[in-house]
Amino acid sequence: MENPLLKEFQTPFESAPFDQIKIEHFIPAIEKTIQIALDEINTLVHQKESPTFENTIVQLENCGSLIARNSALLFNLNSAETSDELQKTAQLASPILTQFQNDIRLNEALFERIKYVYQHEDKTKLSAEQNTLLTKEYKSFIRNGANLDTASKEKLRVIDTQLGKLSLTFGEHVLADTQAFSLHIEKEEDLSGLPPSVIEMAAEEASRRDKKGWVFTLDYPSYIPFMTYAENRELRKKLSLAFGQRGFQMNSQNNTDLILELVKLRKERAQLLGYPSHAAFILEERMAQSEQNVKSFLDELATKAKPAAQKEWEIMESFASKKLGLDQLEKWDTAYVAEKLKQAELDLDEQQLKPYFPLNQVLQGLFEIVKKLYGIELRKNKDVAKYHEEVDVYEVYKENAFYALLYTDFFPRAGKRNGAWMTSYRSQKTGQRPHISIVCNFSKPTQTKPSLLTFQEVTTLFHEFGHALHGMLANTSYSSLSGTSVFWDFVELPSQIMENWCYQPEALALYAKHYETAEVIPNELIQKIKKAAHFQQGLQTLRQLSFAYLDLSFHDQHANRIKDVKQHEKEQIQHLQFTKDIAENCLSTAFSHIFQGGYSAGYYSYKWAEVLDADAFELFLGKGIFDGPTAHAFLKHILSKGGTEHPMTLYKRFRGKEPDPSALLRRAGLT
Repeated sequence: MENPLLKEFQTPFESAPFDQIKIEHFIPAIEKTIQIALDEINTLVHQKESPTFENTIVQLENCGSLIARNSALLFNLNSAETSDELQKTAQLASPILTQFQNDIRLNEALFERIKYVYQHEDKTKLSAEQNTLLTKEYKSFIRNGANLDTASKEKLRVIDTQLGKLSLTFGEHVLADTQAFSLHIEKEEDLSGLPPSVIEMAAEEASRRDKKGWVFTLDYPSYIPFMTYAENRELRKKLSLAFGQRGFQMNSQNNTDLILELVKLRKERAQLLGYPSHAAFILEERMAQSEQNVKSFLDELATKAKPAAQKEWEIMESFASKKLGLDQLEKWDTAYVAEKLKQAELDLDEQQLKPYFPLNQVLQGLFEIVKKLYGIELRKNKDVAKYHEEVDVYEVYKENAFYALLYTDFFPRAGKRNGAWMTSYRSQKTGQRPHISIVCNFSKPTQTKPSLLTFQEVTTLFHEFGHALHGMLANTSYSSLSGTSVFWDFVELPSQIMENWCYQPEALALYAKHYETAEVIPNELIQKIKKAAHFQQGLQTLRQLSFAYLDLSFHDQHANRIKDVKQHEKEQIQHLQFTKDIAENCLSTAFSHIFQGGYSAGYYSYKWAEVLDADAFELFLGKGIFDGPTAHAFLKHILSKGGTEHPMTLYKRFRGKEPDPSALLRRAGLT
C-alpha cells in the first residue's frame, strides 16, 4: 500500500492530499519518519566537526519535518473531523510522538553539542533571530530534562507519555458527552420566544435524526440561542444542566479523576525539573514571568471590575423580578434575562442584527479589510483537496506573490469539537509558505436563509482570522519561531486586535449589509452595537477572571492539596459569581482550554493580551483605522516576526512604548 505521508506532497502548493490520506496511513508513517529522524540525529551527533550554529542548531531545526507535518494533520483532523477510528489512532500516536520528543531532548550527546554552541558561539555574529533560536533550543533541552540523572529522565518519559494520553482522553470525554445529549421538543408552545431562524435550524436537526418536531443540542449555535431566547424556564434549566454536566456524570466519560491525575503529574513533572509548580515552569517562558505577577494582574482587574459587576447584577435582579416575575436568578436565567434587559435598555435585539451579517458577506468584507490594511488578497481554489465538503480553500497573495493557503471550516457537525480555533497544517520558514486553517461552529444555513451570524460570531470570525494572519504573514527563517510560535500571553494580540474592526462604522460599511435588501447597517444600530460593547462588562470581566483564577489554582504550588475537583472549583470562583452553585454541574470537567488545549497556567493570557490590543488599537484610532503606515508597522514588527525576539521588544518597536493597562479599562467603560 502506497502511503502518501511518507514523502513530500506532489500537489498544488504541496497541500495535504486529503482525498488520498487514509486513517491507517498515520501510524506507519509516523513510525517510519521517526526512524528517519533518529538516523539524522545520530549522524548529527557523530559528525567530526566541532559543534557550530549551522551544523548543530540549524540541522536539528530541520530534522523531522515530515513528523511535524503528519502529526499536525492527525491531531487537527482529530479536532475537526474525528471518528472512533481516528481517536484510537491519535491515542496510539500520542505516546509514540512523546517518546520521540524525549529521545531527542534526553539525548546526552546531542545536548552536549547544543551546550557547546550555546557557550562558545560568538553571539555578536548571529542575527537576533539566530540568537533566539539558539537560546530557545538550549533552554528547551534544560526544561525537558537534559540535566536530569538517568533515573529522573526515565521518570520524565513515563510522565510525559501519561500526560499526552490523558489530555487526549479528556477531550474525547467532553466531545462524547456533548454529542450524547439532545433536547427533543414536540410541542410548538415550548418554542416560545425563539427566533424563527433558530426554530428552522432545530427542525432541520430533527429531520436529520428522523424525528418529528425540533431538536436542540449542546453545540454552541444551538445551545446559546436557546439559553438566550427560550421562554420555557424548565427547558432552559434542562439544557443548562446538561451543558454543565459534560465530563461530570457517573459514566465512563467522567473527567474528575482524570483532572486530579493531570494536575498531579504536571506538578510532579515541574518539581522533577526544579520548579515549585507547573505554573512556575510555564510562566518562566511568558511575558508575565511568575505566578505572583499573574495573581497581581488578575486581582487588579477583579478589584476594578467587581463594583461594576455588583451594580450590573443588582440591575438585572430588579429587572427580572419586576418585569419577568423571577424572584431568584438561576444560572439558566442569566443569558435570557441579560438579553431582555439589553433589549429594554438599549432597544437592541440580537435578531435585529443578524440579517446584516450573512457569513459569506462578512467574510468578503473581512477580506477587503485585510487587503486595505496589509495588501493581501484571497482567491478561492476549488481544486485543492479538503477533508470535508464544507471546507473552503483560499490562496493568499501579497503583491502578487503567493503567501499561504487558508482552509476555512465554519459549521458544527458530529465529530467536530465545540468552539473556534486556528491551526497550522504547515508552518512558514525560508523557502516554505504556510498552510493555515480556521475552524468555527457558526449557525448553519437553512433551506430558506443563508448562515446569518450573531454579532458575537462576527467577532469570533475576526478573532480567528487575526490568528490566521499571524500564521499567513509570517516571514522568518525557522519554522519553530514562525507565526504563532510566540509567548502564550502574546499570541492573542493579533487575534484580539482584529475584533476592534467589528465596531467601526468605516469597517462595518464594507460588510454589514442586509442579506435581502443590501441595505448598509444603519448608524442607529452601529451606535447600539457600540453601547452594547459596554453592556455588563463588569460581569463579563469577572466571568473571564474566574476561569483564569481557576486555571492558576490547578497549577500553582498548592495544587497537590486538591482532593475534590468540584469542591475546589467552588472555593476558587464562588466569590466572583452571583448565581448559586449547581451541585450537579462542574466547569472544570469540560475546561478543554487548560486540560486539552495548551492553556494550562495560561488562561490569564486572554486578559493580558486585551491590555496589549486595547493599547495597540488606540494608535489605529488616533491615526485612522485603515492608516497605511500604522498597519505596515503592525505587520513589520508583530505579524511577520513570530517569536524571533522577545514580545515586549517587538511591541515597543510597533507602539513606541510599553502598553498602558488603563487602555483596556477605558475601552471596557470601567474607568
